[in-house]
Amino acid sequence: MTDRLAGKVAVITGGASGIGEATVRLFASEGARVLIADRNAERGPMVASELGDSALFVETDVRNGEDVQAMFSAADEAWGRIDIVYNNAGVGPPEDNIRDCPEHTYDLVSDVNIRGVWLGMKYGIPHLERAGGGSIIATASVAGLVGLAGMAAYCASKGAVIAMVQAAAGEWASKGIRINCICPGGIATGQGWLSEERVEQTRQNWAKMHPLGRSGEGIDIANAALFLASDASALITGQKLVVDGGWTGPDGRYDDLTGRDWSQV
Repeated sequence: MTDRLAGKVAVITGGASGIGEATVRLFASEGARVLIADRNAERGPMVASELGDSALFVETDVRNGEDVQAMFSAADEAWGRIDIVYNNAGVGPPEDNIRDCPEHTYDLVSDVNIRGVWLGMKYGIPHLERAGGGSIIATASVAGLVGLAGMAAYCASKGAVIAMVQAAAGEWASKGIRINCICPGGIATGQGWLSEERVEQTRQNWAKMHPLGRSGEGIDIANAALFLASDASALITGQKLVVDGGWTGPDGRYDDLTGRDWSQV
């Protein structure tokens, strides 16, 4: 523990499992007090209780403006300030192709992944203004950078998050509010409902996609969020930090064409 967030207060949506839970635990270990906002009213309080006085759980639906305002009010009432907002909550249900994707699936993805981030900024910014500045982070995805067949709604939602971050960063830079996003590649998390067997299979699949040869884990994204939340990134705003094991960097088709195998170097 290095206390890189000592004295800071962070609000993290989707904080009861997966990337969010990993970030909650890391931020708390670095000295922050953390409000865990999540719909999971069973796991959320458990995570908070394990962290003691440094954490608080508030049941929150990020699609609902009243819920989002309430989570910020709870953090402010508990600790008197908010310095970090991590809009992490997101969904990625099965979609099929655009023709066959149900409208309610599109609506769910759009409402959680876009509206949820928008509300987190809208109602979080006044708190950061009162604190004299701070950091807002959003979880986007490599799906917002490249097209993934069968995930059009999800890709669109994450592309919207990236664009929203860039626009908002320009609006609030003069107030000392930095706004960035993280674009994870394949991350093996259970999200609170996948079995360990399914998570392990997912881990193996992502390892094949990433040139670095392993799946991403929740802590990989939590470490990126810690960087963006801390003073180490004081001159960074309006950016997308890609954490994808090299997925969107090297183009393996050229290696296939030339027959080169870089794993043998």
